[in-house]
Amino acid sequence: MPTNDDMTSTHAVPESGTLAPDFTLPSGDGEMVHLADLRGKRVVLYFYPKDDTPGCTVEACGFRDAWQELTEDGVVVLGVSRDTVKSHQKFARKHALPFTLLSDEGGTVAQLYGVWVEKSMYGKKYMSMARTTFYIRPDGLIGHVWQQVKAEGHAQKVRDFLAKV
Repeated sequence: MPTNDDMTSTHAVPESGTLAPDFTLPSGDGEMVHLADLRGKRVVLYFYPKDDTPGCTVEACGFRDAWQELTEDGVVVLGVSRDTVKSHQKFARKHALPFTLLSDEGGTVAQLYGVWVEKSMYGKKYMSMARTTFYIRPDGLIGHVWQQVKAEGHAQKVRDFLAKV
């Protein structure tokens, strides 16, 4: 039987205007976060491959640096990877990340959002998280999707977009 690591995503990336798939995941604080509980708020849900790796650190620190402005605009930032709660705690402490990191160890939510994909490096195929960000409107619908995200400057692009909507 294939493991989650062997399985390709069974879902397409949800499009703008569709209802964001609901989920409940543990945070780095050990609390359970239920997306439906955030209805009425603007949510930035970003998926990233791995805690404390170069690109993921750049992206997380970008959201950290934009966090004040985002929260003043009523935005909740959630980062999701398949790392453990303990790994998230260490990553958040090391880089002073003020937003919530969610642990999707089994990859269920990554599959729901169509971001658990096959990648290839040096001719070897493997499964990994596609760096993807979703803006979820207060009504629970997806307002925008950023795919094939480049870590550098991404948080600022998200912030600039949200300042207009």
